[in-house]
Amino acid sequence: MAKITAAEVGKLRKTTGAGMMDCKKALVEAEGDFEKAIEILRKKGQKVAAKRADRDSSEGVVVAKVNESNTRGVMISLNCETDFVAKNDDYVALANKIADVALNTNTKEELLAASFDGMTVAEKLIEQTGVIGEKLEIGGFEAFEAPFVGAYVHGGKIGALTGLSTASDNSSEVAKSVSMQVASMGATTLSYKDFDADFVQSETEARIAAIEKDNIERGRLGKALKNIPLFISRSQVTDTALAEAKVRFEEELKAEGKPEAIWDRIIPGKLERFISDNVSLDKELALLDQDFIMDDSKTVAQYVESKGASVVGFKRVSIA
Repeated sequence: MAKITAAEVGKLRKTTGAGMMDCKKALVEAEGDFEKAIEILRKKGQKVAAKRADRDSSEGVVVAKVNESNTRGVMISLNCETDFVAKNDDYVALANKIADVALNTNTKEELLAASFDGMTVAEKLIEQTGVIGEKLEIGGFEAFEAPFVGAYVHGGKIGALTGLSTASDNSSEVAKSVSMQVASMGATTLSYKDFDADFVQSETEARIAAIEKDNIERGRLGKALKNIPLFISRSQVTDTALAEAKVRFEEELKAEGKPEAIWDRIIPGKLERFISDNVSLDKELALLDQDFIMDDSKTVAQYVESKGASVVGFKRVSIA
């Protein structure tokens, strides 16, 4: 039987990440053949991966990388089964190394086929499944290019990339702040203008129905009824709707006995509130129309404009 040295075991452990005893057993089985020992450990990973294929990999870590010129960014989530593994330093280091590779790929499929330590990323995940004993997989993958790209990751669980139309002295600050907004508030589109009309109509009907149902119960309990909005998106607030609202406000002011000379100072504020009360969908899902988390007196669009910038797109990845 070949004599296995501690140095050989250490080298195999460094190469594969496997435990000391697993490395020693593999070297003994391979009769000291280093490459054969690596193959033995890989086959072990394949067996473990096959057994755990149906497991739920709902934990993990999100990593974002941006190239040196800040023109391209990528985010991945390396998923595993338990939070205990996700917090391990070696696991986080592996995720970062894979993200470095991902920076030069365009899709998850390209990433999995990319070279990594003498094998593909997909093979590395199988190998590490054997080492760690949990199912590992690339969950989320997003690649993004823009004149300036910035990133933000919160707690290793939620990440965002933001693209700006131009690069300037404050681009890093703006891109990070908007990325924090994306990570925190979960926008799905850039502006209310991007919403599909059928989607808005469907959401309107569903939300009004939910409020009406809730109001029945509130009425039964003697509670104040919730206001039923006319609309839920700025895309529905047409010029006609605004004109009708203005007429209604003029009638209210007249009934209140307010002098007509001061209506022009009152009505703009009422129209602004009217719009604000009827754009709940926008504030939930449209990034630029959301209240800015660092200063809710302005929208994200107003914040970005105040910095002389504009957002061209964003991406978000989170651990499910």
